[in-house]
Amino acid sequence: MDINKAIADLKKEPGFAENVGMMLVHNGVVRAWSRKDRAEVTAIEVQTDLDKVEEIRKDIEAREGIFRAVAQARCGAMKPGDDVLLLIVAGDIRENVKPALADFLDRVKSEAVTKKEIFA
Repeated sequence: MDINKAIADLKKEPGFAENVGMMLVHNGVVRAWSRKDRAEVTAIEVQTDLDKVEEIRKDIEAREGIFRAVAQARCGAMKPGDDVLLLIVAGDIRENVKPALADFLDRVKSEAVTKKEIFA
């Protein structure tokens, strides 16, 4: 996952300058503690339904004012500090882009990703 490359690639797409006034990025990173009780986490095991992520991505991209939605998700074993999920929403104005990114993230996390924390 390379945020800079993903953004640079988006900027090269035909129609980008004519349709994009804002890009928002989510870069999900493995935490070293559990959200439930802040117990130390040494690793996580992530399973991602990539077909579901693609379905959600298409739904978000079809929204009014959204030029492009990008998703990159990793699967498997990861350690704290590793990048897990990259989402980008590029669109016309913040009133369209902000809620699109929020929905994109919430749907991917609830519908397409499962994780198991491994404790110290």
